[in-house]
Amino acid sequence: MIVALIVACEVGFWVLLAAGLALRYLAKMPKTSAAVLLCEPILELVLFVATAVDLKNGAEPDWKHGLAAVYIGFTVVMGHRTIKWVDTRVAHRFAGGPPPVKKPRYGSARTAYEWKEAGRWISAAGIAIALLQAAVWYVGDGGDVESLRAWQHRMLFVIGINVIIALTYTIWPKEAPSGTGEKERSGTDVEERSRTWPSMSKR
Repeated sequence: MIVALIVACEVGFWVLLAAGLALRYLAKMPKTSAAVLLCEPILELVLFVATAVDLKNGAEPDWKHGLAAVYIGFTVVMGHRTIKWVDTRVAHRFAGGPPPVKKPRYGSARTAYEWKEAGRWISAAGIAIALLQAAVWYVGDGGDVESLRAWQHRMLFVIGINVIIALTYTIWPKEAPSGTGEKERSGTDVEERSRTWPSMSKR
């Protein structure tokens, strides 16, 4: 049941996102589209409650409960960013919005970008670890929590990998080829540009 619910939540996320975009750019109903997108967190809440109820009813904690915690952690952190990513591209394609800004490729701008990306993944993994720990405490000493601990170890691995990737760009920053004259944008520049267009996420 838990796996099916995870799949349903993922499908529901994209259905709500598509509905929100259609309401804004096709039906010209921005307030209604924002209301639809506000339903997104309900999916994670439903999954969280269902997982807790399943454990309360005596189900042995296994990889499915761990996967639910990981899914919630990552959608909490990445969900809003995914909505903005899709919204920016749809706005550019259908509503005359500015083109999406590409990630910087060189120098300090790329280093800052990589640390921001690492921060998002670390935050998502951290939330997952906290939810997994809550499940461990919920099950108590009498239950088998080995599968939940295994998921925590995987999340620590995710954190470590992202820190290493960001550190490589800090220690060995990627330099632009000489003579290209390419102007890099920092993460702040990207945020400033996004504020010039009324994105769905701000309505």
